[in-house]
Amino acid sequence: MALLGRYNSLQIVKHVDFGLYLDGGADGEILLPSRYIPKGAETEVDDWLNVFIYLDSEDQLIATTEKPKVQVGEFASLKVKDINGAGIFLDWGLPKDLLMPYSEEARPLKIGDYCVVHVYLDKRTRRITATSRLDRYLDTTPADYKPGQPVELLVAGETPMGFKAIINNRHWGLIHKNEVFKFLRSGMHEQGYIKEVRADGKVSLSLQPVGAALSDSLQEQIMTRLEAEGGVLPVSDKSDPALISKLFNVSKGNFKKAIGGLFKQGRIVIHDDRIEKA
Repeated sequence: MALLGRYNSLQIVKHVDFGLYLDGGADGEILLPSRYIPKGAETEVDDWLNVFIYLDSEDQLIATTEKPKVQVGEFASLKVKDINGAGIFLDWGLPKDLLMPYSEEARPLKIGDYCVVHVYLDKRTRRITATSRLDRYLDTTPADYKPGQPVELLVAGETPMGFKAIINNRHWGLIHKNEVFKFLRSGMHEQGYIKEVRADGKVSLSLQPVGAALSDSLQEQIMTRLEAEGGVLPVSDKSDPALISKLFNVSKGNFKKAIGGLFKQGRIVIHDDRIEKA
């Protein structure tokens, strides 16, 4: 059986004038229309093709080599393309827009808005469907992340404490405001790091490496920047925190630790208004 709403590796069964038929197992033969056949691809009978399976406008299984922005079981930020009596329709990169029923709308939306959604398979209709009610699709079991572990983040909203983010398509986490040194908005994908997994299971995140890894990474950024700027940067341990944040996306405290380490290594000289390569 082909996995609906997912990529599948399927075998070519036969050629027809309007495309190829692929072996969908229990689902029977699935059409790959001619317009989706990659130029130069091996398309002999019994060859295998990697295709995405979804339902066409007549709710028939169809294959495509176009790449959707999200698969079933994943989260993504999608743009509202249309709203009508049937629900909210989202642009997910395929000709047939993705439906989000009104019952799955977590906040009022209008055409042109972006919203973070989870994509699932409706058990009753077998249709690929979106929801912006995310909590029930995130893992509530205690996370086993380690401090400093790199993770993939999808920013999903702002709160008074900071930015909520989905970690590795699995858990909620929070980037506290004092950890934000760059522009963020809902829908952005970011490389992040685990700062702490609290006793209550909540996960604190950082956008920079933590501990010694941050200092090492930042030191190399500073030296690279010094090389590019002729050996002098108009920033020091006495500079305004906003300038430091603008240049390196870190706090003043972390910047001071990094240049202090570089000074001890004999790699830079620190002045009141600048640092210089030694």
